[in-house]
Amino acid sequence: MDLQDYRKQIDRIDSELIRLFKERMDVAEQVALYKKEHGLPILDATREQEKLASIDCPYTRKLYATLFELSREYQGSILGDE
Repeated sequence: MDLQDYRKQIDRIDSELIRLFKERMDVAEQVALYKKEHGLPILDATREQEKLASIDCPYTRKLYATLFELSREYQGSILGDE
């Protein structure tokens, strides 16, 4: 394989990651609406810590921390908390 082949693989993976990220954010919107309806805060620190503690790879933990932050920010924008 040459560099272009590897880049094509990365592009294919990136396309799938984007699709999955959009799907995740759609679910985060539903979570925000549920939390609003039930008077729950956006941040569930226990859930986030449990999830992060279950991940062995430091890079994956960083990814999840970023996903959590983006999800909270998005939920806040939906609920008018920003």
